[in-house]
Amino acid sequence: MNYHLLEQKIGHTFHNPALLDLAMTHPSYALSHKCQDNQRLEFLGDAVLEICVSRVLYHRFPKLREGQLTRRRAALVCEANLARAAERFSLGSFLRLDRGEEVVGGRENPSILADTMEAVIAAVYLDAGMESASALVDLAMGDYEGGVVADRDAKSALQEYLQALGEETPTYEIIAQEGPPHARLFTARVLRADGTELGRGQGARKQRAEEAAAKLALARLQA
Repeated sequence: MNYHLLEQKIGHTFHNPALLDLAMTHPSYALSHKCQDNQRLEFLGDAVLEICVSRVLYHRFPKLREGQLTRRRAALVCEANLARAAERFSLGSFLRLDRGEEVVGGRENPSILADTMEAVIAAVYLDAGMESASALVDLAMGDYEGGVVADRDAKSALQEYLQALGEETPTYEIIAQEGPPHARLFTARVLRADGTELGRGQGARKQRAEEAAAKLALARLQA
């Protein structure tokens, strides 16, 4: 596949194009074509993204406390914000998917787009180092303000709500996972300190399942 247009969009020309090709390879395609998928890159990209965003927020907002910085970072690196960035780069049109995943709208699936965005960040990091990856993250994040209110970190919000009631920090458990490797679905639950279940949620990744559980729990508590 010719990635010249994509490289223009992300502002990076690869020394090793195979890294970008790997970043564009969804597990469904890899399974049917017996090749590597982008999940390892996604894992690395998640860590690179977090340090890049953390560094910018640390320097840009010197008066914010740790909890405030954590909430801003969580909003910026959440699935919805990453998916929007992936859409701006048109990552979906370059994805390698199997026919089944494409038929069900895989190119527009926010979870797949967010994962691919992380994989591309990792690919740039491996190809040219942290500063090049940071430049891409800057493009993806825009002004580092977008989504802070709309996509507020549900886990942090729930923790603050319970602490305001004089309760301890809630805990999370992954209680189920199902589906094939390229379409895994996790179920999480959130518990009060006394073991009472507050809510359950599902997501394509453990963190997203926990976020969904926290969001439901907060809605129930505030109802």
